[in-house]
Amino acid sequence: MSENLTDEMLRETAALPWHAVVPGIDFRLLFTSAETGRWTVMFRCQPGSFFPRHRHFGAGEYYVLKGRMEYRMGRALAGTWGYEPLGAIHDHTAFPEYTELLFTNHGPVAFLGENDAVTAMLDHSYLEGLAAAGADGNTEARDAA
Repeated sequence: MSENLTDEMLRETAALPWHAVVPGIDFRLLFTSAETGRWTVMFRCQPGSFFPRHRHFGAGEYYVLKGRMEYRMGRALAGTWGYEPLGAIHDHTAFPEYTELLFTNHGPVAFLGENDAVTAMLDHSYLEGLAAAGADGNTEARDAA
């Protein structure tokens, strides 16, 4: 799904399928660019789901459409926009209630294990692969949770 950045685009997001990325969190793939590494998704997060410890290897932006996200910056309620700089580390990004958010990252997000060893990488090509496969089986990013 990597897009040519010179092409104009229009997507009916409600028609796009959801794909699992970590337990309790699904995504709709809106855009990827192999050229820049940028990717945009909608996340659908079930109550109690979370992203484990991770580092941003590209700046990110999010907008909470529904629900609530809690992380080191505090609570992001519906209507909240946030920016996450290159190098930001989040120990635990939690969704205590059903949440939907729009998220764009300008590079990969690395899930971290013991001693901050990279256990999985969430990037444009990985998301494309999950979407193409239907994301039905176990994946590295899902296993990292």
